[in-house]
Amino acid sequence: MSTRIVALCGSLRSASRNQQVLNAAIDIAPSLDAIITQGKFDDVPLYNQDVQDAGVPPAVTTLAQSIANADAVLIVSPEYNYSVPGVLKNVIDWLSRMSPQPFAGKAVAIMGTSPGAIGTARMQYHLRQTLVFLDAHPLNKPEVMIGSYSDKFDEGKLIDAKALEMVERQLVSLIAWSKQLRAL
Repeated sequence: MSTRIVALCGSLRSASRNQQVLNAAIDIAPSLDAIITQGKFDDVPLYNQDVQDAGVPPAVTTLAQSIANADAVLIVSPEYNYSVPGVLKNVIDWLSRMSPQPFAGKAVAIMGTSPGAIGTARMQYHLRQTLVFLDAHPLNKPEVMIGSYSDKFDEGKLIDAKALEMVERQLVSLIAWSKQLRAL
């Protein structure tokens, strides 16, 4: 049975380089006996306790259910102001209020790209802290932080061989990590 992975992209921009990295992962997954489905959250409202009290938005419930039913989660995100983009943090804040917690016990991998030399290192560090609170199990290695991306993409595709190899290696490790966690 194929490993089912739900992916979240921390950028909503259609031409996002991080979406292009996610698209590369989606393309690689079948060769690893995995299926990556992208979770959409562009219609999730800003978190507000009043909105939650009136009823959790269907987009949040749908995303929570897809994560709960997945074997693993892949988060591909840029770094905004040395941290997690607001749109991604907002959806995580919504999901953190769900019961049962959809991230609990899940294997989670993080990757990202940016024009800076260190890629998305600071965002990934902050995101790991949040994932620990959700009782998720972030994959430690290999890390995928694609920096200085100006020559690594062409016509909307990730073309850098080293970056593609890093994406594939992390997916292999995520699949193995999710199997280990499910066997516990």
